[in-house]
Amino acid sequence: MDESKGQDKTPRGIQSIEVGGQLLLALAHHGRPMALKDLAREAGMTPAKAHPYLVSFIKLGLVEQDGGSGPYGLGPLALQLGLISLQQYDPVRLATPVIEELALQLGHTVAIAVWGTHGPTIVRVAEGPTPVHISMRHGTVMSLAGTASGRLFATWRTGDATALGEPLPDAGLVEAVRRDGLATSRDGVVAGVSAAAAPVFDASGRLVLALTAIGASPSFNTALDGALIAALRQAAAQLSRRLGH
Repeated sequence: MDESKGQDKTPRGIQSIEVGGQLLLALAHHGRPMALKDLAREAGMTPAKAHPYLVSFIKLGLVEQDGGSGPYGLGPLALQLGLISLQQYDPVRLATPVIEELALQLGHTVAIAVWGTHGPTIVRVAEGPTPVHISMRHGTVMSLAGTASGRLFATWRTGDATALGEPLPDAGLVEAVRRDGLATSRDGVVAGVSAAAAPVFDASGRLVLALTAIGASPSFNTALDGALIAALRQAAAQLSRRLGH
């Protein structure tokens, strides 16, 4: 009797998928498009072996190639899967009813921004009673230097922000965000539109999301002692406590 039978309870997988998956892991790890030879090396295979996998991944939308002959990066399906995963992440689920309440309380649109593949990314939006004529939909990536959400992440996730290779807020702005405990933007990316973003931290002290309110500048009070900022601070602090911070 073969005693080895029944002892290996590891579920059987498809080896070719596991091998090709190393290319996706390499792209996710580096967070930027990569040339074929570099991508193949990181995945532990030759370019000739990597290329057929990449062709299939492109057909599925998991990978895309710049100009059809340039470097390879994560494709639209991979980004959609990432957004869905972020939406299912516990902090986002906890914060979703909070932004609904804040939008009603403040009278402004309130969103949840998390760190995504390309930077601070909007994953939930609660519309205020007065629409804001600015792109604030799911999947929108916020500027690191020009938006309140971006400044927040650039301050508390400096390593991730620097790795993107995009312009960062100047040292004075970063110092102000740390001093004030939140970020604001008045007439920044779009004239007549202002925003404020408060940080939510997890048990390890890591910034996991931003609660971001946005509205028309004339009715949007960014004063640090104002009711809007106080409400954002309180909501973010309560969420941070629930996450063990």
